[in-house]
Amino acid sequence: MKMTANHQLECTSLPVLSSRNQGWENILVEQFQHPAGEGRTYYSDEHAICLSLAPRPVGLLQIQGGKIHQGLYAKGDFGIIPAKMPFFARWDSDDRFLQIRLASRFIQSVARETLDTNPDRLELLPVFRIRDPQIEAISMMLLTELQQEHPGSRLYIDSLTNVLAVNLLRQYVAIKPKLPIYEGGLPQRQLLQVLDYIDTHLDRDIKLADLARLLDMSQFHFSHLFKQSIGTSPYQYLIQQRVERAKQLLKQTDQSIMDIALESGFNSHSHLSKQFRQITGMTPKAYRAN
Repeated sequence: MKMTANHQLECTSLPVLSSRNQGWENILVEQFQHPAGEGRTYYSDEHAICLSLAPRPVGLLQIQGGKIHQGLYAKGDFGIIPAKMPFFARWDSDDRFLQIRLASRFIQSVARETLDTNPDRLELLPVFRIRDPQIEAISMMLLTELQQEHPGSRLYIDSLTNVLAVNLLRQYVAIKPKLPIYEGGLPQRQLLQVLDYIDTHLDRDIKLADLARLLDMSQFHFSHLFKQSIGTSPYQYLIQQRVERAKQLLKQTDQSIMDIALESGFNSHSHLSKQFRQITGMTPKAYRAN
């Protein structure tokens, strides 16, 4: 064990996969694999989620918040470790799990902007061994991104991070807030403003915060209204428009496919090819020759 500068205790073993150098904001996603053993953690400014990936149930003893929990953790079970809460665990066999850490300040920001909740009264509850299909699905999508050779855009990661935060705030706090209901989509003027921004900045790594800030609304609010307006998420729309830009360049220029990929907002030839094939059913090279 080691004590880091911000008073965190962490296992000294390195993660199998980590988003630490991916540039993801407000979230750290790491996959671990440990032999039987024990560990302690204390995160001063992050809330942690631990999702079991173990192929066989693992016997686990946990102590957090002055309470002792003991039982089998099966694949898909997860627990929550709130910030500033000392945590101890002992496991009796090989363990695999995904740890997701969300910045406390980000959770507070989502509570204030999305749920109109006073962040000073926010109390995330410690949780031991629970099932939540939505949390599990979001976690597995984040893991899938970690496993990609070319991780998805910031817009996609930002969207997953926001939805994860909102789900935690809806279900796992002491005083449950009421989630606002958004209906009707964006007014045409605002929608066109966003679409024009995306079209102008296709070659950049657009963030969800950039789009929400245009309309002075929360990221979660914006995502819901955008999807109601055109039937797809901001990320799906962005990928569609990047593929459309690539199609134009493939037909109208003799640029290399690598240059077209970068000009269209993809980070590599293979990233373009993967998304292009998913949407058109063919490779960029075949589309150009067609």
